[in-house]
Amino acid sequence: MSNTTTEAELPLAPDDAAAERLSTAPVESEGPTGIGMFGWARWMWRQLTSMRVALILLFLLSLAAIPGSLIPQYQNGQGQLKVEAWKAQHTTVAPIYEKLQLFDVYSSVWFSAIYILLFVSLAGCIVPRTWQFVGVLRAQPPAAPRNLTRMPVYAAWRTEADADAVNAAAHRLLRKRRFRANLSGGAVAAEKGYLREVGNLLFHMSLFALLGGFAWASLASGTGGKLMVEGEGYSNTITQLDDFNGTRFYGSDDLDPFFLKLDGFTAKFQDKGDQIGAARQFTANVEYAKGEDTSRLTKGTIEVNHPLEIGGSKVFLIGHGYAPVITVTNAKGEVVYHGATPFLPQDSNLTSTGVVKVSDYGDKDGAKTQMGFSGFFLPTAPLSFEGTGPVSLFPGDAAPELVLNAFAGDLGTDSGLPQNIYQLNTRKLTQLTQDGQPAKARLKPGQAWALPDGYGSVTFDGYKQWASFNVSHRPGNSIALAGAVLAILGLIGSLFVQRRRIWVRAVALPGGGTQVELAGLARSESAKIAEELAELAVDLQDDAPASEDEDDAEDPAADGPAAEAAAASDTPAEPAVPADQNSKE
Repeated sequence: MSNTTTEAELPLAPDDAAAERLSTAPVESEGPTGIGMFGWARWMWRQLTSMRVALILLFLLSLAAIPGSLIPQYQNGQGQLKVEAWKAQHTTVAPIYEKLQLFDVYSSVWFSAIYILLFVSLAGCIVPRTWQFVGVLRAQPPAAPRNLTRMPVYAAWRTEADADAVNAAAHRLLRKRRFRANLSGGAVAAEKGYLREVGNLLFHMSLFALLGGFAWASLASGTGGKLMVEGEGYSNTITQLDDFNGTRFYGSDDLDPFFLKLDGFTAKFQDKGDQIGAARQFTANVEYAKGEDTSRLTKGTIEVNHPLEIGGSKVFLIGHGYAPVITVTNAKGEVVYHGATPFLPQDSNLTSTGVVKVSDYGDKDGAKTQMGFSGFFLPTAPLSFEGTGPVSLFPGDAAPELVLNAFAGDLGTDSGLPQNIYQLNTRKLTQLTQDGQPAKARLKPGQAWALPDGYGSVTFDGYKQWASFNVSHRPGNSIALAGAVLAILGLIGSLFVQRRRIWVRAVALPGGGTQVELAGLARSESAKIAEELAELAVDLQDDAPASEDEDDAEDPAADGPAAEAAAASDTPAEPAVPADQNSKE
């Protein structure tokens, strides 16, 4: 009663080939088509829009992004300073990197070329594939091939039921199983698993959206940096930012207007155990106001990886340190400097270095003099510097001390040349001496240091904490995130949803009775199509039970183990459906 001959060696008819094609992907050409330049251009376009080339370009894009992660970039926060510092340390390769645009990878010519080619490749792949898929959805499932035995999974039996009734029952059962089914020409054609192709298209479109989001962000984004001591505030303008990096469509005039003030900073560190000194909390307590009206301030907090969104910008917390409050008096007893000066951390225990520049010191011995102080701030200072030098033992402020050296002379601030506020140019300065040694002092909060040679005094009044922020405006981030999420969903659909087709044909036999044939085809090799076909065959037994007449044994289509089992049993035989697609049984 079963016939499972595959006849794979026979050539496929054109209609059979269309029925067995389960993909809507355009057919790739093996070589140039046409004559002359037009033919070559058409072939090159097909190669560019092929999946193989798209994957190669995506791989090249990931490789091209590696230098942007390893080498300092101009676009990043505080990028200019980091790039210049890197160049100073690598003077040999820095000119080569500059010519290769490795300090500006994401805006380089070669990165943009890969990016644009990938855009074109995805667009050229998505548009025709989507159009073809829409056509498939609007059309009926492919008609049953003339020879169903060609299919990998096949079953057949005889029944006394009417052929039209069997086809109608099969159509009803397939629709109940959520197949797109069509009854015509004495056969039922059904198809299921369109979410697989939807997943493929969604994955491609999501990649396009992901790249589009990144492109938009690179063209219309900007970042600025600002360091604030507790109690200070600033307006988000180019004149009050410490640094700013814009893009082609986002400049200093496009900055989001807002006011931000640092009320206080909370830093907590683990004080015992194996991870002593590890950071446990960094929280910046701020007040802010949107727009130019600063009369109504709103309280907020900024933590690591938890930015504060103000308007179209996000404010990230990127750094923290201490700012000693220092008072300097001149030889006349006048206060010539007072304020909190940020010192920059040098290690994980926040051993910090900094300088104080007193440009308005006044006259000393009838000559105009300027003073400079450099030194260390130690949040937890050791009892002695012997063997270790001025280093902090713990990042918390358990035993704060300020270590200073004093210089007098010309700071060079009147030359008009820009200077680093965290470095002291000692070329025209003379270090003060005391007892034949360079003058230096260790000060605890509240202590003063009487400078030698009657230069006045320095008082360590206390300290505050400072925090540095990165103000980022990136309009394409939400699009890129949505594209990444949808790409994952599309990939899941394309991997786990199976595209399959089932055909049922019931034909009246000349000698009476009806021949029922079932065949299935899946895009990927899997036993599920065989199981699904077997379940359909079992359900169809209610409307088309297998014949039990003795005359069935004379029918050529009833030969085989399934017929012998039916003849020896009082119950109808179930159709034989091979679990193995290569089986001949």
